[in-house]
Amino acid sequence: MDFKEAMRQRHMVRRYMDRPLPAETVKELDRYVDKMNQSYGLAVELKTEDSSAFNAVIKLVLAKGVRNFFVMAGKDAPDLDERLGYCGAGLMLYAQTLGLNTWWVGGTFNRKRMTEISHGNRVAGVVTVGYGQTQGVPHKTRRPEQVGSYSGDEPEWFRRGIEAALLAPTALAKQAFMITGSGNKVSIRCDNGIFSGVDTGLVKYHFELGAGKANFVWV
Repeated sequence: MDFKEAMRQRHMVRRYMDRPLPAETVKELDRYVDKMNQSYGLAVELKTEDSSAFNAVIKLVLAKGVRNFFVMAGKDAPDLDERLGYCGAGLMLYAQTLGLNTWWVGGTFNRKRMTEISHGNRVAGVVTVGYGQTQGVPHKTRRPEQVGSYSGDEPEWFRRGIEAALLAPTALAKQAFMITGSGNKVSIRCDNGIFSGVDTGLVKYHFELGAGKANFVWV
C-alpha cells in the first residue's frame, strides 16, 4: 500500500484491540519519527504500552484501549502547529501502510501529563496508534467547490489536490479551509480557531499528495 491508497483507507479510530505493537513495527515507526524530527525540527515521540494519553473519563467514554500514541511536540515557534500538522499527516499515513489505525487528538488529551513527558517542548496534540476494533468510517465532507477555487480553467492536478485535501482530518471535522489557485501558484487559508495551524499542516500534506508537489508552489 502506498501513501495515496493509505489516504483513501485511513479513517479516525478511537477504540483499539488489546494487541501490542510488534517490535519491528515499533522500530519502523521510530525510524520514521526520527527522520521527521530531524527534517522539520520537531520533538515527536512514540510512547508504547502507555495509557496516560487520556484521563479516566475520556478513556471510559471515548478512547478505548489506547496503549500507544505519538506525542506531537516541538520547540515553541509561530509555525510549530503547522509543521506538526504537516508531519503528523504523513505519520498517520505511514502507520496506515503498516496496517495500523490512528486518531489525531487536539483537545481532549491529558495535557498535563503530555507536557510533563515532552521534555520542555510544547505539545499540540497526540496521535493514537494501534490495531483498531474497526477500520473507522469516512467522515462527512464538504463539496470541492466549497473549499477550493481556481482562477481560469481548473487543471486536473488542482482537482486531485482538492479531493485529497477533503480526506484530511481537521479539528471537529469542520474543514474550515479554502484553497485557491492561479497558474501554478496555490494558497491556503484556514479559520478554525486555535486549531488553524495544525489543520493547515494536515490539509497541506494531503493536497500535495493528491496534486503532486512538482505541479505547483505554495504562496
